[in-house]
Amino acid sequence: MNGILPLWKERGMTSHDCVFKLRKILRTKKVGHTGTLDPGVEGVLPICIGQATRIAEYLTDAGKTYEAVISIGRTTTTEDAEGETVKEDTTNKTFTRAELLDVLASLTGVINQTPPMFSAVKVNGKRLYEYARKGETVERPTRQVTIYALELLDDKEIYEGHEITFPVRISCSKGTYIRTLAVQIGEALGYPAHMQELVRTASGTFTQDNCFTLAQVAELMENEQIHTCILPVEYALSDYPYIEITSSIEKEIFNGQVLPADALLKVHDKIVFGIKGKAFAVYQAHPTKEGLMKPHKMFPTIE
Repeated sequence: MNGILPLWKERGMTSHDCVFKLRKILRTKKVGHTGTLDPGVEGVLPICIGQATRIAEYLTDAGKTYEAVISIGRTTTTEDAEGETVKEDTTNKTFTRAELLDVLASLTGVINQTPPMFSAVKVNGKRLYEYARKGETVERPTRQVTIYALELLDDKEIYEGHEITFPVRISCSKGTYIRTLAVQIGEALGYPAHMQELVRTASGTFTQDNCFTLAQVAELMENEQIHTCILPVEYALSDYPYIEITSSIEKEIFNGQVLPADALLKVHDKIVFGIKGKAFAVYQAHPTKEGLMKPHKMFPTIE
């Protein structure tokens, strides 16, 4: 069993919980997820099965799309609704749609983020949440992420109240913390804020429309129809250009040799070589030898 299972992770489960359950359902140990979703978040979680685990990093690196509800008026220890209140502003607040849109525009593009203490980022060999659970705070590395689009999803012209909420859609790079983005939106408006709700609606080429729940996967497995929900490796590689292997490069590709760099690598960071549409190898520019390319992943055993 090799391929990608587009799973719809339900609230209340960790990503590891999903992997654990799928190993039992599918009766295979070679199962891996492609990017952690917090227990309170539901959404698209592509699962790699069998030899497809080799491309898990490609799916993890892919862009993500989320729909979130931002709450203005209170910050929390976890930056979401599950944490304890850190700061609260109970005054009556007012801002216009134009002001909010200006803030969203200012946070679109490359921005800096400091991961929250309740996160899986490692500092000095320990996860930040391990420090946080002990009440410890450590210095966290600020990093750059990219917000490709930040869209307001309601049609209000005036936002007013002691606590104000509004929905947004975020398309972003890997490593983006939507919880932290919610806090940043609040800071730009001049108020404490947190993320109230979050759903991941897309991960790379996978969307909510082609996802299955754990219950659906179990039923398909029981009815011997599991093949209907597992997509081929090629689906996850569809963002990269594909080149059919010809006799002139067949030997070199099969042996994983270094080759002259294809012109496509000037535009794309990777190229897929295959046979009759089936991926065999993924090549990328050689890191030290200019003008050459080398294999990054090989899939000789995937059928």
